[in-house]
Amino acid sequence: MSNVSNLAVYAGSFDPVTLGHLDLIERAAKLFDDVVVAIGVHPTRKPLFSFEERLSLLLEVVKPFPNVRVERFDGLLIHYCKALGARVIVRGLRAATDFEYELQIAHANADMEPQIDTVFLPTRANYGFVSASLVREIASHGGNVSHYAPEIVCAALRNKFPRP
Repeated sequence: MSNVSNLAVYAGSFDPVTLGHLDLIERAAKLFDDVVVAIGVHPTRKPLFSFEERLSLLLEVVKPFPNVRVERFDGLLIHYCKALGARVIVRGLRAATDFEYELQIAHANADMEPQIDTVFLPTRANYGFVSASLVREIASHGGNVSHYAPEIVCAALRNKFPRP
């Protein structure tokens, strides 16, 4: 394993991965020696894409970043980070409403594991409104999501929502 003191984790459901997610992954890869993109698996949620599909899509889009790997986690992110030896959790912020929620989570995480810090990266302006749920909604109605998701994801969405 590499220098775990500079290991960061960027977690999410990635259902599906968007260009906003990819932008944050790229920026985190420049800031930290190693980045784990952690796909959260929650037994009560019903994602559009299976874990295996999300893993496959993410593995494809992170290929340009040699210091990024993709893994699965369940349970509390902070426990996963501690087990990995991660020093940093990376979170993206789109709007002020994201900040309030994310700050609460960061405070709880810091209370449980003070040695793990949360770093907030604001999204780029052109991705500020993009969310996986928005991409799924547009795609489900046959809309073009090529400005919001990598082409491999667009193709996967077309397969999920075929048009007659």
